[in-house]
Amino acid sequence: MSNGVIAIVGIVSAVIWIAVSQESVKPPKELNWRKMLTLLFAGSLSTSIIIISFFQSLPL
Repeated sequence: MSNGVIAIVGIVSAVIWIAVSQESVKPPKELNWRKMLTLLFAGSLSTSIIIISFFQSLPL
């Protein structure tokens, strides 16, 4: 992947994880579990893409 795409994925990943942290500080009665699980899945996926790209770019 190009550096521009990885940069965009990194920014999106950071925004997703900020949204996860904001959602997690809500009281349990106000917590939307479907939204929380969706954000966690999206954040994990975007972080995995960044990590895989990083390891592929390492010279062996």
